[in-house]
Amino acid sequence: MKDKIVTYPVIIRKDGGETDTMPYLVDIPALDGMTEGSSIDDALAMAADYIGTYSLDEVTMPESVYKLPAHNETDVVSLVPVNISEYRRKNDSKVIKKTLSIPNYLNELGNERGVNFSLILTNALKKELNV
Repeated sequence: MKDKIVTYPVIIRKDGGETDTMPYLVDIPALDGMTEGSSIDDALAMAADYIGTYSLDEVTMPESVYKLPAHNETDVVSLVPVNISEYRRKNDSKVIKKTLSIPNYLNELGNERGVNFSLILTNALKKELNV
């Protein structure tokens, strides 16, 4: 299956407030979302992360938008593409049920000793997949 990539415009403006830690505000109009960043590059990365995180909660994403929104001349406006299929693969920690087969003697021993089979399988998969 082909990965789904979405692209949304963002508006980045320098915060006129007194905070220096996150001086760039990021508006993502297509998702009615806001985030912030410590630099323009960080603001763009935070926008991409916001879009990816949004995709974890939404069954369907709004269609990509390529028209730049109205903005002030001091704002930075950019299109942010996000491969939401890849983002979901890397960040979706929703637990799913899997059916597997193990020898009965291991099942019996594990049950006697209170083994958490799901935790052991998760840790083994992380090790095997270098995650």
